[in-house]
Amino acid sequence: MRIHIATDHAGMELSGYLVKELTALGHELVDHGPKVYDALDDYPGFCIAAAKAVVADQSSGVSALGIVLGGSGNGEQIAANKVQGIRAALIWNPETAALARDHNDANVAAVGARQHSQPEVLELVKIFIDRPFSNDERHVRRIGKISKFEQTGEVVY
Repeated sequence: MRIHIATDHAGMELSGYLVKELTALGHELVDHGPKVYDALDDYPGFCIAAAKAVVADQSSGVSALGIVLGGSGNGEQIAANKVQGIRAALIWNPETAALARDHNDANVAAVGARQHSQPEVLELVKIFIDRPFSNDERHVRRIGKISKFEQTGEVVY
């Protein structure tokens, strides 16, 4: 699987760890930055670039997901979710990691680097990557309503 990863300064060490560990597991990692530590960096560009790459890959038939990291993961999730076609979910325990994929077909995981140890994050990300979407009709229907709003601005109840 191709995995696009981005972070801010708070997640740089974790990002490097995940790139190494996930590559060792056979995944293709694409690092969208930053490349150097800057305590005053701005995460939106990095996260948006990773999210856009996920959409581009998925649109061309490449199996791809994304990971965005920050101190809490909240801002990074918000930035990624501004990209049409992205469903980024903040994951913080095994259940949220599994449900993000199972119920929401999330294609980007957001994680707070200051909230977990590196091994904990690796386990959460592995759950996220390995968990398939359920394709349950109710979840497909709900995601369809989100996509319709995203594309047309029409709210469907």
